[in-house]
Amino acid sequence: MVFSLMSVTYGATLCNMLAIQIKYDDYKIRLGPLEVLCITIWRTLEITSRLMILVLFSATLKLKAVPFLVLNFLIILFEPWVRFWRSGAQMPNNIEKNFSRVGTLVVLISVTILYAGINFSCWSALQLRLADRDLVDKGQNWGHMGLHYSARLVENVVMVLVFKFWGVKVLLNYCHSLIALQLIIAYLISIGFMLLFFQYLHPLRSLFTHNVVDYLHCVCCHRHHHRRAENSEPSFEAETRQSIV
Repeated sequence: MVFSLMSVTYGATLCNMLAIQIKYDDYKIRLGPLEVLCITIWRTLEITSRLMILVLFSATLKLKAVPFLVLNFLIILFEPWVRFWRSGAQMPNNIEKNFSRVGTLVVLISVTILYAGINFSCWSALQLRLADRDLVDKGQNWGHMGLHYSARLVENVVMVLVFKFWGVKVLLNYCHSLIALQLIIAYLISIGFMLLFFQYLHPLRSLFTHNVVDYLHCVCCHRHHHRRAENSEPSFEAETRQSIV
């Protein structure tokens, strides 16, 4: 099990480096030891905590956990197809010259299943775009990444709470609260290393139109302006009433 986890983490780290190369294929990418170490810690904590949470959640609910996990996988699986159908684009028929339309469809389904399998355990580092000939979105989509990690964090917290309150004593000498807290902290630390990489260690961060801090600042400013608008409406109504009186 340890070797399997190590191999999955190693594969995810390589996929992360490959995703950078695919997005910026016009540039020569070189990752130093510090960048590789940051990616390795990020992926190790993310995958380990995610798989442990899935295992404990499945051990707690047993067969009752199957519908939740299957629904989760199906949402990830059909999300690229829903975006493809909503865009109204035509199916790309030039992925490979030797492929027929049926062969292209089989390739797209296979890629989608692989994409869903990766995103089920960790972030795939690429957003699948079926309408594009390259099949991937080469832009730095902060919204997609933020949505993925936000949804996964909420989902992990829910599964950990299920394990804490309804789980059997699967580990001796450990309380459920401590295990739940450690898993959530490990996932949060992995998000921290991910933000650290994209903000300071990404080899082509100078090409970003906006970085992580800009995106977080934009979200915070939007909420702040929204609250100010809500708070200003009652005062405006009060002033209007006083002027009428």
